[in-house]
Amino acid sequence: MMNAETKICQNCKQQFTVEPEDFDFYEKIKVPPPTWCPECRAVRRMTWRNERTLYRRKCMATKKDIISMFSPGGKTIVYDRDYWWSDSWNQLASGRAYDFSKPFFAQFSELLAEAPLPNLAITNVINIDYANHSHDSKNCYLLFASGECEDVHYSSGAAHCKDSLDIYNAEHLEQSYEDVSCSNSSRLLFSHDSSNCLNARFLGYCKNVSDSIGCFNLRNKSHHIFNQPYSKSEFEKEFSKLDLESYVNLNNLKERFSEFSKTQIRKAANITNCTNVTGDNLFDSKNCHYCFDLYGKCEDSKYAAHAYDLRDSYDGYGYGANAELLYEGIDTGVDASLCRFASFTHKCRDTWYTYCCHSSSHLFGCVGLRNKEYCILNKQYTKEEYEELLPKIIAQMNAMPYTDKEGRKYPYGEMFPPEFSPFAYNETIAQEYFPLTKNEALKRGYPWKDPDAKDYKITKTSAELPDRTKDISDDVLKETIGCEHSGNCNHQCTTAFRIISDELSFYRRLELPVPRLCPNCRNYERFKLRNPMKLWHRKCMCDQKIYKNTVKHEHHPVGPCPNELETPYAPDRPEIVYCESCYNAEVA
Repeated sequence: MMNAETKICQNCKQQFTVEPEDFDFYEKIKVPPPTWCPECRAVRRMTWRNERTLYRRKCMATKKDIISMFSPGGKTIVYDRDYWWSDSWNQLASGRAYDFSKPFFAQFSELLAEAPLPNLAITNVINIDYANHSHDSKNCYLLFASGECEDVHYSSGAAHCKDSLDIYNAEHLEQSYEDVSCSNSSRLLFSHDSSNCLNARFLGYCKNVSDSIGCFNLRNKSHHIFNQPYSKSEFEKEFSKLDLESYVNLNNLKERFSEFSKTQIRKAANITNCTNVTGDNLFDSKNCHYCFDLYGKCEDSKYAAHAYDLRDSYDGYGYGANAELLYEGIDTGVDASLCRFASFTHKCRDTWYTYCCHSSSHLFGCVGLRNKEYCILNKQYTKEEYEELLPKIIAQMNAMPYTDKEGRKYPYGEMFPPEFSPFAYNETIAQEYFPLTKNEALKRGYPWKDPDAKDYKITKTSAELPDRTKDISDDVLKETIGCEHSGNCNHQCTTAFRIISDELSFYRRLELPVPRLCPNCRNYERFKLRNPMKLWHRKCMCDQKIYKNTVKHEHHPVGPCPNELETPYAPDRPEIVYCESCYNAEVA
């Protein structure tokens, strides 16, 4: 086993460490160790995934009007997904022989501009015109990275949800609204990191709580307001006083809950039923480090995010579903093995450098292939020809690496350069997790896309909307409403939005005021409630005279808790962070 090695990131110039077990993994899948640090690698991958930015354009084969994640002004050839998945066109028509006089990535970029791609990443959806990276859902609108949902609108990362709006990273919710990282709940509103709750609003880190408002860290309670108990009749009287049908009153309560949250303790990381893990939002996994949003059955992996049923894999987002030995990928997996440097690639085996390839094996540098094997740059080879050519190409990639305009070199072992992505930085999830201004992005060598000229006229400003939905007529469905941000934010603001019929009905049923922000800006507001995909080493804050404990802890009467933590809460943040032992003593 090799010793740990400290490297300088080729991108940010900061130090990072390659551990002995990392070298073992790289040797197993036949790749060199990385030259970019983990965070820079994550950003680079994310520049290849556009979830939310959609365009109207024509299918370049059928001339049909379509909705697409690829801008009509881009270089890609885009087909309607049903046509793309058919046998009506030749997948190998874009194939070309490898040119040993040019860097590999330059050749891959040329192929990416000529190989047809499907307009959206959707599977088995019914009555959904606007969705992406979603599957097995129906009657939804603006649904992203979600599956098995019905009547769910303006949401991302939703699974098995019904009749809900504006939710993020949630599962098994019904009649719920503006929730983040919540599960198994009904009529749960404006809440985060809570589960098994009913008919409640503004909850944080609560479990099995019902008929409550503004509560934090509660377990198995009902009829509470800001953690204080009430009788059923008292609760109903106080709830009525809050008058939350009013947009003004609702916003005031939201601010009050935010301030109350700062006085409550937080567990260092949200980890449930795991063994030997570090990261946040980890469930039913083991031997995984620096991972985030693992939803179960993940093992022996590192630097993975938004993953399920994943084994022995490094560096990926949207990973898994019966997959192993994946490296440097995004939206990759589903019955997959040995996929290296892949984007939007599923059901593949033993591949390198693929984009939008499916049910294939033994590919190198391929785009838009299905049910193929032994292809290089979309050109078909025999098994013998492929195996003879592959080591020569890898050697040439090291002898003639691509160099971008920032001077960063891309030999064999590097993920695709961001400049070759079919998406601009601010079209992708990189802008959500690692937001930049236009100048910052361009300075770092990332492409940027200015908003297209709008062809609509705002007919009503958000300030002109009545305070209560009961005072809004169906005529609002005809209005183009100006977003409160008016584009003066870094949130991919659309500057205006419409309210759809199902949405208005939902607000009326749940007695909610209509929103004043466009769907993108609302998404970024929810994003603020999740922790960053980054860890800091800290000490437990128990007994530091910030929060008064209610019971004695294991470290009493010695003094402050000596436990050290790996946590997504940065030291300069206001939250009071406890180790799991001290947190459970107070809360569980």
